[in-house]
Amino acid sequence: MSVKSKTIQLETRGEVQMVDITEKVAEALREVSINNGMVNIFVVGSTAAVTTIEYEPGLLKDFPALLERVAPKNISYEHEKTWHDGNGHSHVRASLLGPSLTVPFKDGKLILGTWQQIVFVELDIHPRSRTLFIQFIGE
Repeated sequence: MSVKSKTIQLETRGEVQMVDITEKVAEALREVSINNGMVNIFVVGSTAAVTTIEYEPGLLKDFPALLERVAPKNISYEHEKTWHDGNGHSHVRASLLGPSLTVPFKDGKLILGTWQQIVFVELDIHPRSRTLFIQFIGE
C-alpha cells in the first residue's frame, strides 16, 4: 500500500463560488501513479467545502439558493457578536457541507457518475487563496 500527497491551490472570488476540480484531482492521480484505492480531498480552512454536484448552470444557481434558505446571510449569528466579520453564515454553511470528500479510483480512474463532478465551494464573503490537500491511498 502506498500513500502519496499533493496540493491544489485556488484563488477564489468569494461567496458561493463553485469550482469544478475534477480534472485537477484526476491529473494529480495520474502524477502519483497509484492505480487502485481512494483519494481524500480536504480543504484547509473553516469557510469552504468540498462536495460533488452536476456542474451545470441550473445547479450553479440552485445550490447557492438552497444555502441561502438553509443558512441565510441576513439573520443573527453568535459568531458575529465575537468577531464582527460578517461571515457567521459562511462558517455554518461550511460545517453543513464538510471540509472533505473521499472518492474511490480503479485502474487509475476516479469512480464518479456520468454527471458527477468534484467541486470546491468557497463560502467566505471575501476572495481567498485556498489550499486543498489531496491524499491518495492505494496500490
